[in-house]
Amino acid sequence: MNEILSILWNPNVDFFTFFGIHIRYYSLCWMIGLALAYFIVQKLYKQQRIKPELFDPLFIYCFFGILIGARLGHCLFYEPGYYLAHPLDIISPFRQTAAGWKFTGYEGLASHGGTIGLMIALWLYVRKTKVNIIRVLDNIAIATPITACFIRLGNLMNSEIVGNPTTLPWGFIFARNGEDFARHPAQLYEAIAYLIIFMIGWYLYKKHTERVDTGFFFGYCLTSIFTFRFFVEFVKAAQVDFENGMLLNMGQWLSIPFIIIGVACMIGRKWIRRFSSNRQEKKKV
Repeated sequence: MNEILSILWNPNVDFFTFFGIHIRYYSLCWMIGLALAYFIVQKLYKQQRIKPELFDPLFIYCFFGILIGARLGHCLFYEPGYYLAHPLDIISPFRQTAAGWKFTGYEGLASHGGTIGLMIALWLYVRKTKVNIIRVLDNIAIATPITACFIRLGNLMNSEIVGNPTTLPWGFIFARNGEDFARHPAQLYEAIAYLIIFMIGWYLYKKHTERVDTGFFFGYCLTSIFTFRFFVEFVKAAQVDFENGMLLNMGQWLSIPFIIIGVACMIGRKWIRRFSSNRQEKKKV
């Protein structure tokens, strides 16, 4: 009986093509992840009796905050030399190639930048709507891991953010990258982890709804996602050349502040709730 030593991975990256514009599975996964988050947070708003008219602006703020933050994060954290010299490429979905101009979409989005962009967007949303910021952060945090799961599945379909070489039987041969050896499917590791994190977070919400508005779920989301991200980086291949030889790579260094913030929110949720309540009272006055 032949033993399966690896998995050949070579899917078509395009979901479909429309008048020369390629719609990729990566984009589809992003849309599915955001749509799931949309319906989850909408359900939370209804359960918590937050005014319906305050929900749609939240999605708009989050969508642009994540997209802009993730794009800027990749450009400035991982390829600053190129993008500072070609600033228009940061916002242009087209790239000039030997065959002429080609629609490439936004190839390069960083989760750490997306997180920062989301936080800034939520701050702007709260300033506009006067909704309790801690409650908003907790609600968004409950849904975030499922979006992260689908984004990593998109990375898997693109054969990007690959792992180090491995001899384990579930190693993936990323044929699209011109390779004939197996690597850790790091994207799949993260997707599975984020799905589990979401399921645990949803269970905790159903059992402890009183912890919404304390920062607990926000802290849980940051701590769990970025702790896993920190450790999975040890089996990932370097994304950019300057990471080679580093004790910790860029993803790990960027994860540490989020882990610290997350733990602080989980430990200090009673103080955060008191702080949040005081702010709400001042607004009413």
